[in-house]
Amino acid sequence: MEKLFTVAYLSELFVGAHDDIPKQFELIWGHIKVLLVVPFLRIFMYINLVMLIMLFTEMVYMVVVVTTNKLFGKKPEHRYKFEPFEDDAELGSSVYPLVLVQVPMFNEREVYQLSIGAACRLSWPSDRIVVQVLDDSTDPLIKGMVEMECQSWASKGINIHYQVRDNRKGYKAGALKEGLKHDYAKQCEYVVIFDADFQPEPDFLTQTIPFLHHNSKLGLVQGRWKFVNSNDCLMTRIQEISLNYHFKVEQEFGSITYAFFGFNGTAGVWRMAALDEAGGWKDRTTVEDMDLAVRASLKGWEFLYIGSLMVKNELPSVLKAYRYQQHRWSCGPANLFRKMIFEIMRNNRVTLWKKLYVLYSFFFVRKIVAHIVAFTLYCIVIPATVLIPEVMIPVWSTIYIPTIITLLNAAGTPRSFYLVVFWVLFENVMSLHRTKATFIGLFEAQRANEWVVTEKHGDASRVKTETQHTQPRFKIGERILMLELFVGFVLFGCACYDLAYGKYHYYVYLYLQAIAFIIMGCGYMGNQVPNS
Repeated sequence: MEKLFTVAYLSELFVGAHDDIPKQFELIWGHIKVLLVVPFLRIFMYINLVMLIMLFTEMVYMVVVVTTNKLFGKKPEHRYKFEPFEDDAELGSSVYPLVLVQVPMFNEREVYQLSIGAACRLSWPSDRIVVQVLDDSTDPLIKGMVEMECQSWASKGINIHYQVRDNRKGYKAGALKEGLKHDYAKQCEYVVIFDADFQPEPDFLTQTIPFLHHNSKLGLVQGRWKFVNSNDCLMTRIQEISLNYHFKVEQEFGSITYAFFGFNGTAGVWRMAALDEAGGWKDRTTVEDMDLAVRASLKGWEFLYIGSLMVKNELPSVLKAYRYQQHRWSCGPANLFRKMIFEIMRNNRVTLWKKLYVLYSFFFVRKIVAHIVAFTLYCIVIPATVLIPEVMIPVWSTIYIPTIITLLNAAGTPRSFYLVVFWVLFENVMSLHRTKATFIGLFEAQRANEWVVTEKHGDASRVKTETQHTQPRFKIGERILMLELFVGFVLFGCACYDLAYGKYHYYVYLYLQAIAFIIMGCGYMGNQVPNS
């Protein structure tokens, strides 16, 4: 290789081409390509193929286990003891454990009434439930409205407490931690958490608390999300596909195999003893819910996911809000993996297999590899091989495995099966954003601890009507995503080159993917909400 850069060798290349400058550069590029570029691209491709196989085998294994359990396995009430509470003539409502319901919120003008109302309507003896509204709002008007709503429910006999802080330290984790310091909270045996856009059915507690009360090993019972605005736009339909797979496969698999999964941060019930033993809420990452779940699991506590218990909530319908959410959901787990890898390895309270599951399957494959390979293989390696045809990607990695992965994801949402092409294109575009966030978390770079509350809009139909009749006005810097546009134009150029000179015929995919990047780069995705 050193010969390539010697003066004598370069002069040899120029023999017969002294008067043809383009020919000289072509000769130099040809040798650099053979000696450096092709080997590097081939190694990079093999790394991506290994990651793809890791992701594929993980997904197939989970789907097989979940499907087998659904056909032949036991339901949650058969795996764990479940007996509904009944009033006692002598003891009265004291047979019911004391439950704390926490509702954290931040400037939730559109949804505060929905969430507070749903929490106050939970079916449980009024003297055995405490509703705690943790308001970190910075808008005095919104704070006043939330406080008035709490006072309104208090006048109806609901035991509700309106709590505020003088700072937002720790964001949601800080608010939840501060809320547990109150004397009335310390008396509670269980704590339920609902984010501001969540609306549980009245029977939520009667469907979850008995599991915890009759099974001392259980530390967490998690419900499933039901999306009230999934029909709002194409972006919410696509999100529904991804999240349904997460709940129906990933959460279900973790529950039935290792009694462990990532707490979703809401629509779940914690045993206070498990929360305390795990060390309580920590704000060291942007995924305080996952952090708590991993620590509690390492203490030996088991988790139960109930897929039939659905809680209504809202999907982000504005691209800017969705990108902030996905940054947090991608950066946080990678950063937590960095912080906990040695703690998990040294733990001696759980089995080796469970530690391997947490490190390899839960963290490495699903939270890191899944984000990276979607971008590097399909948005870097494929277009690169158009320009470097000496590197050939196996057909199974470009057609067969991606098709199976797509079908496995789409199977959880049959009504949206016809949208799978849009799902693939959208997810590949978002993989750029997620990959960047993953590396930020892994290397704890700038924005590793950035927390932006996901914007909610409440009544989806009302928002949709308003946005259709309002001419949106955007600041150009807020709407245009330069990195997505750059990748889109690069892919478009590669597609044109492949159409003209290529041998692998990737141009159909590359044109479609380029258009998807450019559309999202211009901000034309999701609902268009004007600046106030």
